[in-house]
Amino acid sequence: MGKIYAGTSGWAYASWKPDFYPAKLAAARFLNHYATRLNSVEVNYTFRRMPSESLLQRWVEATPADFQFALKAPQAITHIKRLRDTASTMAYFMDALEPLLKTEKLGPALFQLPGNFKCDVARLREFLSLRPRWLRAAFEFRDESWFVEDVYAALREAGVALCLAESEDLETPQVLTADFSYLRLRKPSYSAKALTPRVRELARSGDVYVYLKHEDTPEGASTAEAVLKAFKK
Repeated sequence: MGKIYAGTSGWAYASWKPDFYPAKLAAARFLNHYATRLNSVEVNYTFRRMPSESLLQRWVEATPADFQFALKAPQAITHIKRLRDTASTMAYFMDALEPLLKTEKLGPALFQLPGNFKCDVARLREFLSLRPRWLRAAFEFRDESWFVEDVYAALREAGVALCLAESEDLETPQVLTADFSYLRLRKPSYSAKALTPRVRELARSGDVYVYLKHEDTPEGASTAEAVLKAFKK
């Protein structure tokens, strides 16, 4: 069985008081508290800008040794350059991850492609050749044209996961292409009772990262916590 990592896409939500965060908890302490209940978070911040080394160090210090951060790749790579001519941008992104890498708190990088980006296997393969092998990476495709065997083969050859994303608009086929799984769950509501068997089955093939969406309420965080507790029994 692989290790289960579960959380939400972000943690800085004052509206989670008092059901998840204590009513009087200062915002600066949110991550500390989050990390006592969940063991991973997906960071959308990195989609638009790179965190400073000092900010990453504060994240490291606020979380326990086994906590992991999954970071969304910069929009310059996925949306602006659309995977083309990205060597320098990728190098900058990799350098920025160093504080998390050296403390073993670096989870997967999520490369989320725009919905109007249709399948281009050749461009995907060229981009995948830039990924350092030490980086766990997952690709979220938001156009159905990508859900073909040539794409799955390219991901398998590179050891990159197909992000198992689902929403009311689109659901990714459950195809495993790496030694870990990455679930990005965006439907309105999930039950831990229904989700746990799915996670358990995926864990037979390696580590599993599960991220529920952030909302005005902490429902996603509570569901993720319940999934983690199911594996501690």
